[in-house]
Amino acid sequence: MRLTKKSHACVRLEKDGRTLVLDPGGFSEPDAAVGAEAILVTHEHPDHFDEERLRTALEADPAAEIWTLKSVAEKISTAFPGRVHTVGHGDTFTAAGFDIQAHGELHAVIHPDIPRITNVGYLVDGSVFHPGDALTVPDHPVETLMLPVMAPWSKISEVIDYVREVKPQRAYDIHDALLTDLARPIYDNQIGALGGSPHLRLTPGESAEV
Repeated sequence: MRLTKKSHACVRLEKDGRTLVLDPGGFSEPDAAVGAEAILVTHEHPDHFDEERLRTALEADPAAEIWTLKSVAEKISTAFPGRVHTVGHGDTFTAAGFDIQAHGELHAVIHPDIPRITNVGYLVDGSVFHPGDALTVPDHPVETLMLPVMAPWSKISEVIDYVREVKPQRAYDIHDALLTDLARPIYDNQIGALGGSPHLRLTPGESAEV
């Protein structure tokens, strides 16, 4: 499977000539989802869900489809009847030839005064896990963890403990648009030294085989 990092939380996966994109949000490239047969969205926050980017992808390919939770599906399903599928924790499905398991139900706590929204993570082909905005631990071994490395709802100790709990073979940074180049070495060193798994980073547009 070929993994390509797009900006922020967006990831592109390719296998056997087919393409799956996760979370092409407002911090990602305008064409981040174009060319994907299937698009997965973890939750409704604009850095993960951007209606214009989804419309661009679905209009470019009449066969492209979206899998997401109810709060996102309600915003776009009317425009693309039959092409937007609602999923939740525990669901399994196939999208663009990839086997998907949905894990998790709620977004991480930002602040006790802010109501929590729904969030679902996706385990792709039993190998690559994208948790969205939560530190969900799937009940399945994870080879490649897409690690939300920096967010308003997290601190680095929680990120390190999350890697320790999931125990992936490798962890690649996502959710990093707000992380400055000055701070990256601190995160790299501490997560790499304390997480217990190889900690890796791809620049936007860079790919790796996983």
